[in-house]
Amino acid sequence: MYPTTPISGSGIDPDKVAATVNVIDANQIKQTGSLNVTDALQQYVPGIIINEVAGNPFQPDVQFRGFVASPVAGTPQGLAVYQNGVRINEAFGDMVHWDLIPTAAIRSVTVVTNNPAFGLNALGGAVNMQMKNGFNYQGAEIDMMGGSFGRIQSSAQWGKQVDNFSVYGALEGLHDGGFRNFSAADVRRFYGDVGFKNDVSEFHVNMGVADNNFGAAATVPVELLQQYWGATYTTPQTSRNRVGYVNLTGKVEATPTWTIEGSARVRVFEQKTQDGNPTGTQPCAANSALLCFGDDVTPANGLNGAQLANPFPSNAVLGENDRTTTRSTTTGVSLQATNSDQLFGHNNQFVVGASFDSSVSRFSASAELGTIGTNYVVSGSGIFLGQSGDPVSIGPVALRTTNRYTGLYALDTFDVTNAFSITAGGRFNHARITLEDQIGTALNGNHTFERFNPIVGGTYKITPGLTAYAGYSEANRAPTPLELGCSDPAHPCIIAAFLISDPPLKQVLSRTVEAGLRGTKDLNIGTLGWKVGAFRSKNTDDILAIPSQLQGFGYFQNVGSTRRQGIEAEVTLKSSTVNLYASYSLVDARFLNALQVGSNSPFADGDGNVQILPGNRIPAIPRNRIKAGIDYSVTDAFKVGGDALFVGSQYFAGDESNQAQRLASYAVFNLHASYQINKTFQIYGRVDNIFDNRYATYGTFFDTSDVPNFANDGAQFTDPRSVSPARPRAFYAGLRATF
Repeated sequence: MYPTTPISGSGIDPDKVAATVNVIDANQIKQTGSLNVTDALQQYVPGIIINEVAGNPFQPDVQFRGFVASPVAGTPQGLAVYQNGVRINEAFGDMVHWDLIPTAAIRSVTVVTNNPAFGLNALGGAVNMQMKNGFNYQGAEIDMMGGSFGRIQSSAQWGKQVDNFSVYGALEGLHDGGFRNFSAADVRRFYGDVGFKNDVSEFHVNMGVADNNFGAAATVPVELLQQYWGATYTTPQTSRNRVGYVNLTGKVEATPTWTIEGSARVRVFEQKTQDGNPTGTQPCAANSALLCFGDDVTPANGLNGAQLANPFPSNAVLGENDRTTTRSTTTGVSLQATNSDQLFGHNNQFVVGASFDSSVSRFSASAELGTIGTNYVVSGSGIFLGQSGDPVSIGPVALRTTNRYTGLYALDTFDVTNAFSITAGGRFNHARITLEDQIGTALNGNHTFERFNPIVGGTYKITPGLTAYAGYSEANRAPTPLELGCSDPAHPCIIAAFLISDPPLKQVLSRTVEAGLRGTKDLNIGTLGWKVGAFRSKNTDDILAIPSQLQGFGYFQNVGSTRRQGIEAEVTLKSSTVNLYASYSLVDARFLNALQVGSNSPFADGDGNVQILPGNRIPAIPRNRIKAGIDYSVTDAFKVGGDALFVGSQYFAGDESNQAQRLASYAVFNLHASYQINKTFQIYGRVDNIFDNRYATYGTFFDTSDVPNFANDGAQFTDPRSVSPARPRAFYAGLRATF
């Protein structure tokens, strides 16, 4: 059964889904040998790629059809992510912290497209994860693995059913030293579930906690990478993510044809970040004993509002440590009813539901001045910036936000004939976002967004092994508190840190149409599966993060209409000895309106702007993605396999005018093998990036004059490109015990 809403009980036959179907199971996740579910998404779902814009493999951007779910504040989010029916896009910026998801406990992942029932942010689709419990997982497993760059990880899970009751638990731990300076990662996660069911009902309480620490090295100038692949630019760049949640779910078969499901949840999230950066602070021209900000005449003020004295040596390179703290508490409830009564003598499934979520977030930020050493480490001075700049663009922030999201939805799938089914329905979203400045009144605001998003589609089974589908849907995304607090070009702010009073943003509206064919056929060598489809999504009032002339500063802006369109094709072959897959996807993402925006591109004009023309490609979205993989059973106990990924070239972030050289395409190849020693023990190993290719997954620009090139005797940088380097060749080996 394929999900049509976040609540799992409303699934339908995949042949009746009027959109592409993407499913990953627990075995495929295990095959990757990774405690990061995004690795499985990239390997097995056509069109999905990940990049390490944050500089850490456990904090990736996940991109699907040109839409992103990212842990990086300031990234416009276009995918909704659910865990056991609970939306886990965090409240303050809709970010998705993939590191908090208990990967070993995942039973299945579906990537749902063309369906507004998944609520806000589902512009490009939704990633829907269902978790294990003691009814669907019995036994125990311990998995330990280690390898390159100090990687050591382990996981343990156990599930048991006793009569009508069940219990399940999963524990995960990981340490990775990272291949780049200051990029270590520590992950600690727990997930548990207690359940009860009888002939007509099922109830679960599941809970989870995580406490993770990361050194996020971010992008680095290409001139430094040419000398050392593990180089970093300004640092420290660290984050600590913590979460705790409890969910109560229930399902009751009220009658043979009516099923009632519901959930209640609470989620507490906390993030603390430290980010070493260049600074706009500098000695004043008229009096070098004082500090100025943004230029050499505007005072840099302290927390008391007085201009700061300059305590730094004349040859010091100034920087700043920007710190943020975000705390969010989210509570919510959902209720859904599903009916399977026939309609006019034809099979029919009707689903109606509602959800309500309320989140309270507290956000604070500060900037500590310091000096940048020859290793690019920013050493703090204990001197903190107050409100500074003309216009004011930096200073301490204390903000309380409240998000209230309400959704009402209905879907109906009607079998016109045994071969032809149609689906229709929609969802009404209402979002109210309140901002309360805890220092003054500049950030105060009250914003309301609402919209009804329809869906209509159909499937036709041409033969028992061949189905055609087509569908149309709409979705919307409300601006986040983060975006609403930083949207004025005249008042840029450090993205995700120093918010200021801003004009309102419009909500983003996406209209999507897709169609395709899918089928299966039994062959002598196994079961052949295939699918091919095309999609087109047009966004109205799309939101982008726009950089300003002052390095590290920017703002959010509605940029008119954009379009993402393309094709996806996949073929699989499954047999007792061979599993084979190959896929290709094309994503053509373009601006549709002429627009002038701020940019740190080397082709920006004297005012720091570039001109977007209709038809310009949207940066950081590669057009071509090719994937392939094979697993072969040499014997019943010994298995070998490999996989490959090719990603085409892309424009650098900030190059909306498409004038600069593109980030190069790349290909990476991996190998893996396993040997089942006996019924209990299995050893396995893998080699990632076997040809040790040196490539980057993301690129942007930086101000070459901000900090000297200490690796070149302090000369000025000459190349404005800054990229996220990928991990070199790595070796891993592990032992798995199953009881």
